[in-house]
Amino acid sequence: MEQLKAFIFDHPLIQHKVTKLRDAQTDTKNFRELVEELAMLMAYEVTRDLPLKEVKIDTPMGPAVGHMLGDKKITLVPVLRAGLGMVPGMQSIIPQARVGHVGVYRDHDTLEPVEYYFKMPSDVADSEVFILDPMLATGGSAVAAITQLKKRGVKHIRWVCIIAAAEGVRRLNEEHPDVEVFCAALDPVLNDQGYIVPGLGDAGDRLFGTK
Repeated sequence: MEQLKAFIFDHPLIQHKVTKLRDAQTDTKNFRELVEELAMLMAYEVTRDLPLKEVKIDTPMGPAVGHMLGDKKITLVPVLRAGLGMVPGMQSIIPQARVGHVGVYRDHDTLEPVEYYFKMPSDVADSEVFILDPMLATGGSAVAAITQLKKRGVKHIRWVCIIAAAEGVRRLNEEHPDVEVFCAALDPVLNDQGYIVPGLGDAGDRLFGTK
């Protein structure tokens, strides 16, 4: 059996919310809230191995030694437009994170990525970068976004999505084996239009009410 390299969240709260997210009866308001909540819950595992530094503080009872995040910068990079829905949840856990943006869309005829926007902090190469996109389908847009970041010198990249297709994970594993993949659900196939099945439809349309 094929072994794909990805961290799949199995926490009951995450699985509960993913099921509600998939439901065609979930309206735009609740869909948007669920995406934000899922991103917040996923942030705990995605940041598990961030470096800490020892600090001395004074509690009301006296001096103590504790640990805080080190000086490594963190940059959230939502893939426009659906990735924007994951930013508030991540920022609620990592408020110091900067936000860059990458615009990549999939041509509906060729299913290949088309890049149209790229804006990052000037020192993004020094960051831990979390790329955010609710869906990882063919992997074309993911590969394109990661490639652009690596061209800017970024060395530490994590791909964070809610639902991934096996094909997309496989492509990321092959073309960018150093990039960790985090997802809340792994679906088996894509249809002829490149949509994940069973998936949840078009995440951007459902987030912004344009379906």
